Amino acid sequence: MKMSPTRIPGVLLLEPRVFGDHRGFFCETYSRRQFVEQGLDVDFVQDNEAFSTQPGVLRGLHFQTHPMSQTKLVRVGRGAVFDVVVDLRKDSPAFGRWQGFTLSAANFQQLFVPAGLAHGYMTLEADTQFLYKVDRYYSPEHDGGISALDPELGIVWPDLPPIMSDRDLRLPPLSEFRSPFTMDAVG
Repeated sequence: MKMSPTRIPGVLLLEPRVFGDHRGFFCETYSRRQFVEQGLDVDFVQDNEAFSTQPGVLRGLHFQTHPMSQTKLVRVGRGAVFDVVVDLRKDSPAFGRWQGFTLSAANFQQLFVPAGLAHGYMTLEADTQFLYKVDRYYSPEHDGGISALDPELGIVWPDLPPIMSDRDLRLPPLSEFRSPFTMDAVG
């Protein structure tokens, strides 16, 4: 698996080797051994799946706070998304900056998102299946988010009318968020 750094420290774009023939394909989407060899000693404890029926579904920007902050490994099993991360680590040189990636079932790319970043995505196709691993169990008490439509962030979402939950529409802008996250220790 190829692991490439991005503009946001700690965020990696992963490209698994895909073996295909007339029957379909095979690929290894996760190998603990390869992660450890790259210095990523992450113990994933939960797999999650989200399904969106329409293009334009916008989920996020979400995170969990200490002590339940989550590192994620995200990918698309069907369809495509525009995936966005925002650095919330107050001592990061990229604090408050975002980066977007097109992840799809066709390109097989995955994103490694360390704790301390907000994460969200917009579906680009109908019937999109979004899959992700996390290293901490979900905790409603530690659930947080910032507005995906915050003009100060300036995220350039695809030109689709966003379809959002009431909860996500009420998330505050980054300017109202006081980050507990740091580069060394999340929390």
